[in-house]
Amino acid sequence: MLYLPGFSANVVLEGACERVIVGNLYCDIPLGLYVIRGENVVLIGELDLEKEELPSHMTAVSAAEIKRAQKAEREATDLKGSMRKRMEFLDFD
Repeated sequence: MLYLPGFSANVVLEGACERVIVGNLYCDIPLGLYVIRGENVVLIGELDLEKEELPSHMTAVSAAEIKRAQKAEREATDLKGSMRKRMEFLDFD
């Protein structure tokens, strides 16, 4: 790992992917080629795929499944927020 204070060279990532985790599900979504402005880079490192281990309870799923899980999680969060607003309206204090 390399800490780069004040370093502002741009970074090009080839074969980049995003790991999306929802609960016990995860999916690596390929992103392709990314160019990142150097001023946005604070820390950079390389992932050793042979040593990378996920907890045993994590399950790999397809991109479609993880998107459905994200949507369900977002809807649950929205519902919780609307329920909280309704409860604040009642003002039980």
